[in-house]
Amino acid sequence: MKRIEAVYEKLKELSGENGASAIEIADALNLDRANVSKDLNRLCEEGKAVKGKGKPVLFTAAKGNKKEETILDKLASTNESLISAVKQAKAAVLYPPKGLHMLILGETGVGKSMFAGIIHRYAIEMKRMDEKSSFITFNCADYANNPQLLLSQLFGAKKGAYTGADADKPGLIEKANGGILFLDEVHRLLPEGQEMFFNFMDKGTFRRLGETEAERSASVLIVSATTENPDSTLLKTFTRRIPMIIRIPSLSERSLEERFNLISQFFREESSRLGRQIRVSVNSMRAFLSYHCESNVGQLRTDIQLVCAKAYAEFLSQDKDEIEISSLELPQYIKQGLYMETEHRQLWNKLIGINKRYCIFDETKETMLYDEEENNENIYEMIDLRVHELRSKGISSNELEEEMERDINDYFKSYIHSVNRKIDISSLENIINPEIIGVVEEIIRFSGESLGRQLSERVYYGMAVHIANSIDRIRKNKKIINPQLNKIRTQYSREFSTALDCLKIIDRLLDVSMPIDEAGFLAMFFVYDERDIEGQRKDVNIIVVAHGVSTATSMADTANRLLGAKHAVGINAPLEEKPEQVISRVREYLREANVSSDILFLVDMGSLTTFGKEVEQEFGVKTRSLSLASTLHVIEATRKAMMGYTLDEVYKDTYNVFSLIQNELTEEAEEDIQKLAIVTVCTTGEGSAIALKNMLFKQLQFDSSILEIIPLNLVGKESIYSRLRNIEKEYNIICIVSSFKLNTKIPQFGLKEVLKNEAAEKMQNLIDVESTYIKMGDTLANMLSTINGKEALKDIKKFIREIENELDIKMDTNILIGVTFHIGCMLDRIKAGNKLLEEFEDKEKFIHENKDIYNVVKKAAEFLNERYDIAVPDDEICYIVSFFNHKKYV
Repeated sequence: MKRIEAVYEKLKELSGENGASAIEIADALNLDRANVSKDLNRLCEEGKAVKGKGKPVLFTAAKGNKKEETILDKLASTNESLISAVKQAKAAVLYPPKGLHMLILGETGVGKSMFAGIIHRYAIEMKRMDEKSSFITFNCADYANNPQLLLSQLFGAKKGAYTGADADKPGLIEKANGGILFLDEVHRLLPEGQEMFFNFMDKGTFRRLGETEAERSASVLIVSATTENPDSTLLKTFTRRIPMIIRIPSLSERSLEERFNLISQFFREESSRLGRQIRVSVNSMRAFLSYHCESNVGQLRTDIQLVCAKAYAEFLSQDKDEIEISSLELPQYIKQGLYMETEHRQLWNKLIGINKRYCIFDETKETMLYDEEENNENIYEMIDLRVHELRSKGISSNELEEEMERDINDYFKSYIHSVNRKIDISSLENIINPEIIGVVEEIIRFSGESLGRQLSERVYYGMAVHIANSIDRIRKNKKIINPQLNKIRTQYSREFSTALDCLKIIDRLLDVSMPIDEAGFLAMFFVYDERDIEGQRKDVNIIVVAHGVSTATSMADTANRLLGAKHAVGINAPLEEKPEQVISRVREYLREANVSSDILFLVDMGSLTTFGKEVEQEFGVKTRSLSLASTLHVIEATRKAMMGYTLDEVYKDTYNVFSLIQNELTEEAEEDIQKLAIVTVCTTGEGSAIALKNMLFKQLQFDSSILEIIPLNLVGKESIYSRLRNIEKEYNIICIVSSFKLNTKIPQFGLKEVLKNEAAEKMQNLIDVESTYIKMGDTLANMLSTINGKEALKDIKKFIREIENELDIKMDTNILIGVTFHIGCMLDRIKAGNKLLEEFEDKEKFIHENKDIYNVVKKAAEFLNERYDIAVPDDEICYIVSFFNHKKYV
């Protein structure tokens, strides 16, 4: 007897009226509970068992024959907001004789395409369509600017119907005969196309493009979708032919229960793809349940796929036993979902439970929740959550401690004793690898015994951050040099000897060979632990100035709490406050605090980087400024300042933290294309430049994550050129708006043109072209196999620009996309040694008729030949010329 059959028989025996749990059946059969749970869920799918609600989950044997659930029924059972849409879809598919055409409405990413696909599968289930029937998707936006090509794609074309139609070509309607044609973004279908469609929906007949006599017929169910209001974007004659209009709600309109079901479904899908279980921490589930998911279900699915991909990569590269997702590793925008109000947490607990640790997903289509008794370090995820939440409410430290203690007791009663036996590392785990934390605990224990005294928490925290940074440097083959090594060795011999033994601990536990210079740094932790940190007023002052209501004070508070001191100072700069006002408040603080020692400013404002010189003259102290303002930088700067380092040493070491982060991201950063910028220059003050910036915001359309408008005030020509050069280090300046002509090759527009809205069209074209290049990078990277797609994009851009300059033209954006992809695929094909796909027809005649453009393209191609060690043939040159010979330029 198979295991599942034995489980079924035992279920019938034990379940009775109330039901039996998986653990009861597993114990009775002496089987693994997880395997029994899988079998029970499979029996439910087969209709032989019924799964109860509540905890623990009880199963009963099904009575009689259970009606098979359709795919739409299953969708509605876990998505209450779709019940109405499901009913409409069922009615449309089953309506005699061949069903009703449908229009699906909903925001981008709500799942319109997925719903259309489910409709097709339902039609097959209900025998309204054959199992081999087609489901064809067509995005009307892809051809919106080429009506002839769009109509030929849909309806087909007769030979000679247009240039390039060298054979009869069937359309998608013919290919979808007997099935469904899904028209996505149908609002981009031109009126001419809508007219042809409503005639087809009326009569079931159509003609290919260019045909005038014989009519063709097809039986196709049209399902269309749009994000727009159909009353304003579609012809009335078109919408009247669509009797069934279905609306799909956005993710924000759905309940938390529905979102939980979607998240579970997506994790199960990824588990099925990977062929392995995925362990997701409860905090991660809570984050996914509550974060702001701007692009609806589509973004939720993509975010889950990306997180699973990262976890799978770590599983392979680090030889882990399981694929595991922790909230500490989630992107910050997803992690923000954790910081919700109490009523949201109550819903979390209702869905997931209070004492659960992990959700485990596998391809058995069942979510299993376990109480984990081991690996108690993960409890600190919860402590971290609570600390962040309470701090955001601005409560005092005492209230925070009391509230957090109550919350931990209520939330984790089963773990509180083990937590109390350990050092509280909750905050530190956000920035330090737990493996390193374990090593530091061993070092603290050993050093305390060796030195005959108990070390304070500030040594623990400071050493953890320091060792993490040191290990990063070593693994990146960067040197560690301690210029005070000999002085430390002789002056603090006992601490230095202990530090040398600590290096052996690091070597043994982390398999990292630390240089002897590092012992000098560790020894100073032990030395300074006995000093009165609060009394050392000559230490370097760390002052953080950052935009936001509490950004600077939050970073300073975090550093101070981690290091057990009150050394870093945060000064917040509200977004609406002018830089002059911020600087005035900084001055006021320096006077009130009677600051007399050196200062390191950590800022996120360009105007403050030059403020230090004014402070030096006014207060008689030395200053340095860094345009860095992250928590890690503040911690490192504060730590080094407390250890008595000089201003220059603190400055250098804090900057090196930035270098470490940069190196960590080098590979990714090198693939990124520079962000775009429009620079506005005014002679009448920065306020005028900002007003001009606001005007451009209204006139232009752009993605703010790709392009930024940067206002500058003219101080003098040399100054403006210097600032432009600095901006160009981080941005690709696509144009400048200025009341006078600057000596630069960057396109410029006069102030008068902008004020009269005469420059907007040209500027918009520049934005569109450069934005298109940026967005094509990922696409090319996925398309090409022999060459690097993102690197190729830079070369293609240079190649096209040279031709445009020689011909004095600017290509239309849509044509630009075509020629870029064409050249990319051409380079990839030639580099791989593949033959020409098709010879250019009447090549010699074409070259003769387009000799000037041909010569320009041929000359520009020399750059590609040299760059890729290839020879672009004349046939390919002609194909490229045909793009530049197009009449649509801007």
